[in-house]
Amino acid sequence: MMFPSSGETRPSLWFFGAGRFAARCLSVLSREISFDLVVTSPPSVGGRGLKELPSPVEETCGELGIAPHRSGKAGTDERLLMALREAPPLAILVVDFGQKIPEPFLSAPAGGCLNIHPSLLPLYRGAAPVQRSLLNGDPVTGVTLFRLVEQMDAGPILFQDEYSPGETETAGAVLDILAEKGSKLFLLGVKCIIEGTCSFKEQNSESATYAPKITNKEAEVSWNTPAVRIVNTVRALSPAPGAFLLTGGKRLKIWGAKPCSLSGAPGEVLGFDGGFPAVGTSEGAVLLLAVQPEGKRKLDGSEWARGLRLKKGDFLH
Repeated sequence: MMFPSSGETRPSLWFFGAGRFAARCLSVLSREISFDLVVTSPPSVGGRGLKELPSPVEETCGELGIAPHRSGKAGTDERLLMALREAPPLAILVVDFGQKIPEPFLSAPAGGCLNIHPSLLPLYRGAAPVQRSLLNGDPVTGVTLFRLVEQMDAGPILFQDEYSPGETETAGAVLDILAEKGSKLFLLGVKCIIEGTCSFKEQNSESATYAPKITNKEAEVSWNTPAVRIVNTVRALSPAPGAFLLTGGKRLKIWGAKPCSLSGAPGEVLGFDGGFPAVGTSEGAVLLLAVQPEGKRKLDGSEWARGLRLKKGDFLH
C-alpha cells in the first residue's frame, strides 16, 4: 500500500489490525470505504517446515488487493512516524492489533485513534471479552467504539450496540456479528468527526471488569462440571483453542453441545436424541453435538456415538 503523500488534502483513514476480528472488520468496512494505509503485524513462523504465517489481516488484504505495511513495533517504526508527521490521517482505526499504540499516534489524527472493542465497556476490558462473557453466561454482550488513551480500553466512548447471543452461539459467530456492528459504528464515527458532532462519554472505571486471555487450563472440563458450565466453555472456546475433556486417557474436544433435561451420574450415557448422546454431569446433562477425538477429524456427535457403539448406561471415563 502506498503511504499518503504530504500534498493530499482529502480526509484520510488508516487501519491498524492483525487478528481474526480485525480482519473481519476490515473486510466489512472495505465495502463502504477505503483506507489510505493498512498496518499489520509481521508474519509469525510455525507449522511444518517453519513457514511464515501472515496475520489474518494480511490474508484479508490479499483478498482485497491491498498491500499492507508490516510493523512489529509501530512506536519505533520510522517509516510510519514519517508518514504520520507529513500527512496525519483524519483518524486511525485500531482493532485487535496486539500492540499498544503510543504517542504521537494517539493525538496526531484530528479524530484520534478509534478502537472497536467487542464488549460493552467498561465491562470486559482486555484480550478475551467475548470469550469471558460467554463463559459467564451473560445474556447480553455488545460492541463499543471508543477513543484510545494510554490506559488499556479506558478511553471515552463514542457509540455502543448491544447483542444477545443464542444459547449455542459460539465466540467465533458472536465476534463475526460484533465485527459487523462495530464497523457500522466506525462509519458513524467518521461521519460525526467530519461534521464536528461527536460526543464522547467518559467511562466509569469503578465499574470496569477485565477479560484476560484464555489459558490452556481453562479449556479442560470434566463430567464433574455442571452442564451449563460445560456448554458455556464449549461456546466460549470455539473456534480456538477448543474445550476438551479426558476420556479413556485421551483428549476429546467438544465443538458443539447443549444442555438437556435428563439427569444421571457424571459421565453416564443417559440416552439419545436424534442419535446424539446425552451424558450426565454434576448438575444436569449435555447433548454432544460435535466432537473431535484426539488425533482424528471433527465428527458429528451421532456419528461418533455410532462408531463407539455407545448405548444407554455406558460410562465415559
